[in-house]
Amino acid sequence: MQSFLFSLGVLLLTIVSIGAQVTVEVVLEQEQYLRDEAIPVKVRITNRSGKPLKLGREADWLSFSIETGEGHSVARLSDAPVKDEFTLASSMVATRRVDLTPHYDLSLPGEYSVTATVKIPEWNQELPTKPKRFEVVRGTRLWEQTIGVPAGDTAAPEIRRYILQQAHLKRLTLYARVTDESENVTYRLLPVGPLVSFSRPEPQVDKESNLHLLFQTGARSFSYSVITPKGELVSRQTHDYTRTRPVLRSGDDGRIYVAGGQRRFATDDLPPPVTASPTNNVSAITP
Repeated sequence: MQSFLFSLGVLLLTIVSIGAQVTVEVVLEQEQYLRDEAIPVKVRITNRSGKPLKLGREADWLSFSIETGEGHSVARLSDAPVKDEFTLASSMVATRRVDLTPHYDLSLPGEYSVTATVKIPEWNQELPTKPKRFEVVRGTRLWEQTIGVPAGDTAAPEIRRYILQQAHLKRLTLYARVTDESENVTYRLLPVGPLVSFSRPEPQVDKESNLHLLFQTGARSFSYSVITPKGELVSRQTHDYTRTRPVLRSGDDGRIYVAGGQRRFATDDLPPPVTASPTNNVSAITP
C-alpha cells in the first residue's frame, strides 16, 4: 500500500513538473466576432524542459474543445488540419494558428469558451490550456439585395444575396456578407473596413452582379470597394473629400465609378500600386 502511494505521488509530481516545464496557452486577437467571421486561434507552446520536443507528427497532437456559455459542447464539423511535424528546442516558443469557424458549429450568437490540448507522445502526456472566452454577435443589418448569378448558357441563374452589416468589435467595422437566397448558407463574410458612426454606406450592384461600395472611414476619407458574387474583394481605393464629396455614379454603359473628391493612392489598394524601378528615381502608380 505504501509502495502504491509512493508511486502515485511520484506520478503526480511528474505531471506537475511537466506542466511547469512545458506550458500551453490559447490566444485570441479579440473578444467578439461577427457570426461566420474567421476566428483565428493561436496556440502558444513554451518549452522549458531542457530537451527538444518533437510535435505535430500525429493528426490529433493538437485538439480543441469548445463550450457554450451554458457549458454545452459545440459540435465539431470537421478536423482542423494541424498535422505538421516540427521540433521545438528548449527555451523556445512555437505558435500554431487555426481558424475555428470552418470546423465548429458557431452559428448561434452567444458566449463560448475554447480549450486547446497538446499531446506529448514522448512523455505520454496531454497538456490542456485554460479556457479562453469569446462572443459571437449578430451585428446590425444596414442593407441587402438579391442578385442573380449566371450558371451557364441554359441553366437558370443562381440566386444570391448581398448583405451589409456593421458591428462594434475592436472598432465600428463594416462587413459584406454573401449568402444563398434563404441566408442558410454564407459563402463569404468580409470585413470591408472601419466605419465612422455617422456614415451611410452607398451600395450599388453593376450588370455583372458585382457589389460596389463607398463608405466614409474618417473625417474626410472614403473607401471604395468592389466585391464579386463569390465574395472576392477585387478592388479597393481611398478617396478624399476635397471641394466635392465622393459619390457613386453609373455611366451610360452601366459602369459604376466614383465621382467627386480626389483619389489618394495607398499601400492597401487593390490592385496594389505599382512602383517603377528605383534606378530612374521615378515612382509610377497605376490608376
